Amino acid sequence: MRTTAVSTGHRKAKPFYGWFVVAAAFAVTFIGFGSAYTFSSFVEPLQHEFGASRGAVSLVFSLAGFLYFGLGVISGPLADRWGARKLAALGMALVGLGLLFASRAQTILQVYAAYSIGIGAGVGCAYVPTLGAVQRWFVRRRGFASGLAVSGIGVGTLVMPPLATWLIAGIGWRDAYLVLGILAALIGVGSSLLIADDPRRHGTGPDGDPLEAAGSAPVRHGVAIRAAVRTPRFAGLYAACLISAFGVFVPFVHLVPYAVDHQVTPASAVLLLGMIGVGSTAGRFFLGGIADRVGRDAFLVAMYAGMAVSLAIWAVAGGFWSLATFALLFGVFYGGWVAILPAVVTDHFGGRHVSGIIGILYTSVAIGTLLGPSAAGFVFDVSHSYFIPVAISAAANIVAALIAVATMRTASPVATMARS
Repeated sequence: MRTTAVSTGHRKAKPFYGWFVVAAAFAVTFIGFGSAYTFSSFVEPLQHEFGASRGAVSLVFSLAGFLYFGLGVISGPLADRWGARKLAALGMALVGLGLLFASRAQTILQVYAAYSIGIGAGVGCAYVPTLGAVQRWFVRRRGFASGLAVSGIGVGTLVMPPLATWLIAGIGWRDAYLVLGILAALIGVGSSLLIADDPRRHGTGPDGDPLEAAGSAPVRHGVAIRAAVRTPRFAGLYAACLISAFGVFVPFVHLVPYAVDHQVTPASAVLLLGMIGVGSTAGRFFLGGIADRVGRDAFLVAMYAGMAVSLAIWAVAGGFWSLATFALLFGVFYGGWVAILPAVVTDHFGGRHVSGIIGILYTSVAIGTLLGPSAAGFVFDVSHSYFIPVAISAAANIVAALIAVATMRTASPVATMARS
């Protein structure tokens, strides 16, 4: 960990504040996405309570996912203007309220409103601004820092669904939502208060470098949003994310029901989500640093290819151990994808408007999240099989990898701007 010096008689070192921002981002993503991914634990109780089909219940998660990725197009530019801390705190408060209101729902439509709007809007307010703040604190170790920040998603996937299942078994699904809502509000809002946007206000440059060496360019240099979205580089990133996202979030809704349908016990089935969390945490924690060394663009291609291979394993899996193999592999590559994407965006468009650009890019993921899991549920309702949607999910990620390869050959906008 780098330190910075302050002149107080003796030159006493203090920790580089960028790592506190990373820790806050970890907590925000842990709470936000961990709360969202508990949904698979609630599928059967909600079906039983409201007599809804699997496709209809899956739509709750899809709507939430659409909002928490889609709202980045609003929260990102607002964070560039007003600061990430305010947006993150508001978002975490909304997550807590969404869970609290879901606990009091009397119809499936009220669950749609409470869960989808509360968690969807809450994560949508917090996620992109928080990631954008982290990017500004690092240059050389951007991939590693970004990976640590979003590893909260992986740990949340590991911890929160089993916690939700345990709470449902002990106190029922309504009180389980109530407990989760209180935890989300307290931990999420508290962590958000540590977020800061500009390292210079803490007396340092990115990576903990002295201000004299860092200057203002790494934080303030960057392509305007309107210019960025018109570039071939952005178009390629957007297309790859859009196509990939149709399949990426299907496991988070349907893996547990799929396992139960294949005679895996519910207690063991929910562990599969935890295994995605284990793999995802490893992918985010370890692979971000590797990407810094081997090249972040090529690494992104490898993540799409890896997700395609792992989804193909799921398409033919039938027992707990084959599903566990899928879950671990998918988690690693999914985690690497989530970790590296914001760093790739900052590499090619700079840090000045990074939250806004990431927010627009994530509308592609929002569309895929809205359509993919719900479509998989409705296909199951008709065919009573998940083979077709899972196979399509694998094929979509192969296409995304090919698009990412083609995108690597286009000009980097921030490099072009630097030369001009």
